[in-house]
Amino acid sequence: FTLAGLAGIVLMLGMAVDANVLIYERLREERERGAALAAALRAGYDRAFPTIIDTHLSSIFTCIVLFTFGNDNLKGFAVSLTLGLVIS
Repeated sequence: FTLAGLAGIVLMLGMAVDANVLIYERLREERERGAALAAALRAGYDRAFPTIIDTHLSSIFTCIVLFTFGNDNLKGFAVSLTLGLVIS
């Protein structure tokens, strides 16, 4: 691993944690509205999913640009971040 590849992994982990926080906050909002746990889980995921997809796709698009026009360090960052986001 290069330092840039490690930075991509750290950023990917941060984005995965952010996605979980988004889902949790939506779940909490649904529970405060009085929804049952199963319905709150479904609504929380449904409300958070478009935001998560949007952030992941915009980051992947940025990684494609970095990979296309960047040097070797940026290519390592782009590859590690893209793989992590696709897996996430």
